[in-house]
Amino acid sequence: MDVFIHAVVLAFGLILPLGVQNVFVFNQGLTQKKVQHALPAVITAGISDTLLIGVAVGGMSLILVQWPLLTNILYGAGSLFLLYMAWGLWKSSGSPDEIPVAMSAGRQIAFAASVSLLNPHALLDTVAVIGTSSLQYEGVERLYFATTTITVSWVWFLGLAGAGRVVGSHDRTGHLRFVLNRLSALIMVGLALMMCWKLFYA
Repeated sequence: MDVFIHAVVLAFGLILPLGVQNVFVFNQGLTQKKVQHALPAVITAGISDTLLIGVAVGGMSLILVQWPLLTNILYGAGSLFLLYMAWGLWKSSGSPDEIPVAMSAGRQIAFAASVSLLNPHALLDTVAVIGTSSLQYEGVERLYFATTTITVSWVWFLGLAGAGRVVGSHDRTGHLRFVLNRLSALIMVGLALMMCWKLFYA
């Protein structure tokens, strides 16, 4: 029971803060006509988190501790990646008066994978926090810990898409989608600056 509580609290602590991945999944629920159409984003985000948690519990955190240069490389590359994504999202968000256009399944998958797997800030948080925390468990308990955190992640993304669809059904103008896209771009810039700070001053 202690393992379950620890895993749930830790998983929610990592995924609850407003981040690029969360805003994107919510935005897809808001934009698509039916919540089922947002499943490519939900499934991709869920699979990405499953892979990251699996790698973290598998011992990647020990590698990062032993090779701090790798962490610095990830921070440097990640900050550039996030700034590039932010610029693209800011330009593509259009104006509040434009009719929102839903992303295709392929674009949902590509974008969800990029903000999940190519975001070093999320990767390092997952590997460092979940990976390090899992070291206190062995055998079945560690597997139970990983499974619980993965389940929380999937449930959260499904809930986000559903909440987005509920809100989207009342937002006919597209203003909220415009705001979310701009907010997501600003979050990316903020995370990029945070990684630059850690790279040069930590």
